[in-house]
Amino acid sequence: MAKKKRKRQQVELPEEFLKKLKTVTAKRAKTVIDHILDHGYITTEELSEKYGYDHPPRAARDVREQGIPLETFRITGTHGRKIGAYRFGDPAKIKSGKLGGRMAWPKKFKEQLVEINGARCAICFTEYESRYLQIDHRVPYQVGGDPQGDLNPFDFMLLCSSCNRAKSWSCEHCKNWKKDNLVNVCKTCYWASPENYAHIALRLIRRLDITWTGHEVPEYDQLVKLSKHARKKLPEFVKDVLRDKVGDEPE
Repeated sequence: MAKKKRKRQQVELPEEFLKKLKTVTAKRAKTVIDHILDHGYITTEELSEKYGYDHPPRAARDVREQGIPLETFRITGTHGRKIGAYRFGDPAKIKSGKLGGRMAWPKKFKEQLVEINGARCAICFTEYESRYLQIDHRVPYQVGGDPQGDLNPFDFMLLCSSCNRAKSWSCEHCKNWKKDNLVNVCKTCYWASPENYAHIALRLIRRLDITWTGHEVPEYDQLVKLSKHARKKLPEFVKDVLRDKVGDEPE
């Protein structure tokens, strides 16, 4: 089925807004901006299939982190399914203080984080070679921006790519991230402080991310077998095991 030709962005963008768009040079954000300028919007399908970005919301977030407002909406994709798409938001809502995007991380800063926390993900606690870990703001950049002055390692965390994607999705669907932008609310969230938190994206939830690696894998396989024998889903079975254990302990 031939794709319908779509029109360029219909809204006349202010000259000042266009000038600020041109200041964005980061590759992924610039790709999104240029495509929207040419076609009016960009879909998650295009970000994935045309540009090879396997996590489209991250590409859109890169634009927002440059201070450029983006709107998310739904559209029918080439396979007839509803997919996400992005277009420019109200030019008056541009956040000039964030233009230029995130700072580049000094190599020594990552080494400092590894020295303090070990080469492990702060969420699932899995050990990795440090090159596979990503530096992430505890309080999302969209809410708190970059800290002023010297970098404080306790304002950042090391995440594996899987947990970083999970955090991105959860934060981007949180009311505080989308509207209120209250730093203290983020600080009490699981994604900022998994060791001590009050909520996850404003929901009353408790979460435990566990991985089994190396010599621990047979233990995981045994849990799978036992859960099947009990005819329970693995998370439900593990919870039951933990309930039995906790119930045996004195208060």
